[in-house]
Amino acid sequence: MTPAQQAMERLRAWPDLTVCKAGCGTGQALRFVRDEVVHFHTGRDVDLRLTRRAIQRFRYDLSASTAIQLVPGSHWVTVHLDCATDIDLLLTLVSVALKAHQTAPAPSSAPAVSGCNFHRVTVLPRDPVAEH
Repeated sequence: MTPAQQAMERLRAWPDLTVCKAGCGTGQALRFVRDEVVHFHTGRDVDLRLTRRAIQRFRYDLSASTAIQLVPGSHWVTVHLDCATDIDLLLTLVSVALKAHQTAPAPSSAPAVSGCNFHRVTVLPRDPVAEH
C-alpha cells in the first residue's frame, strides 16, 4: 500500500470528509461540506487546500518542511509522502484545513481560487544518495 493510500484510508474514517473524484480530473479527492480539500494524485503526492490566511499563518513552518511545496498565489500546498511522519503531517494539515474552511467566507464572497498544484509542482527525492 502506498503512503497516499495509507493516508486516504485513515482520512476516510473522518466523519466530515466524503470521497469524490478530484475536480482537476486526476485521482481521488476528499470533500468537506462545499469544498474539495485533499487531492490524491499519485502514490506519494497529495495536494491540500488551505485558506490564504492559514498558509500565511503557517508559512515559515510549511516552508521549512522538506515534505511541503508551496506555489505562490495558490491556496493549495503539495505534500510529498515518503514515510509515516509525512502521513501524520498531512493528517495534521487536513485538520488545520477543516478548521480554516469552517471559518472561511462563502464562495460567493471569496476571491476565485486557482486549481490545485498538480502539474505545477515537481517533487524531487529528498535524499538521492539513499536510493543506491
